[in-house]
Amino acid sequence: QVPLVESGGDSVQAGGSLRLSCAASGIAYRAYCMAWFRQAPGKEREEVAHIDYFGSAHYAVPIEGRFTISQDNAKTYWYLQMNSLNPDDTAMYYCAADTRGGDSCDYNYWGQGTQVTVSS
Repeated sequence: QVPLVESGGDSVQAGGSLRLSCAASGIAYRAYCMAWFRQAPGKEREEVAHIDYFGSAHYAVPIEGRFTISQDNAKTYWYLQMNSLNPDDTAMYYCAADTRGGDSCDYNYWGQGTQVTVSS
């Protein structure tokens, strides 16, 4: 059983919206941090947003205000609502979970990714 499975990626035009979902089969209840990362072609993977153990959301500066990370009450799924998409948001998006805890998030579970493509 794959611990994390993303869905919701698609091809959209600039200005459009998408909602990514991450299904966390059996690990989310003990996740200290739950995050979304992305990797564009030729670029390094970067964090988009994460939810910490206390349920607070944290965002990377370039996307703050356009994206919203959330989780369901059962902590079985977490989501990334993306609005006002632009071509720079084109990337493979990954969800990740940290189940080990610690002073900072250190992700030990990763999904296989869902592709987001934004055309101008």
